[in-house]
Amino acid sequence: MIIKGFFRTLIFSSLLFLVACNEPVNETSATPAAPTSKAKLTVYSKVSERSMRKMDIYKSPTCGCCVDWVSHVEQHGFSFTTHHPTNLNQVKSELGIAPQYRSCHTAVTAQGYVFEGHVPARYIKQFMASPPVGARGLAVPNMPVGSPGMEMDKRFEPYQVLLLKSDGSAELYANITHPGQQ
Repeated sequence: MIIKGFFRTLIFSSLLFLVACNEPVNETSATPAAPTSKAKLTVYSKVSERSMRKMDIYKSPTCGCCVDWVSHVEQHGFSFTTHHPTNLNQVKSELGIAPQYRSCHTAVTAQGYVFEGHVPARYIKQFMASPPVGARGLAVPNMPVGSPGMEMDKRFEPYQVLLLKSDGSAELYANITHPGQQ
């Protein structure tokens, strides 16, 4: 039921976004029909960027590393609405995340992209700036030590950020070999 509600919200939000795209810029609308000044264009880009950085996160209510990951991405300008579904694996299945790509939490953008596990904010921003054709989102399977939210002193385990494709496959998006790449 949570997922059905999520998709209803997603569809409703998309419709609102489409309606807003046809309105001229004023104090209550952020999408210009035809920008007439640099100020209006700046307002549009800031609001668009803000809307692209809102996500729903699905996680266990007791997972501390999920909370730490949310703090990491919030520090990079993202905001979240948190959900604690009774069957998190069902949510992941309904979102098309295969078991081999799963981790402890899943973030979903208003555009429907998924970010599974401890994906660094840097790569979420990069992905959202130019989503690859046929992409479903990004994943960091499992819980690599030293990834955002999984910090343990100065320990670090190299890991990969995978590009999840709409056909269910995945490919390498980024190879993280040291903490400075996060």
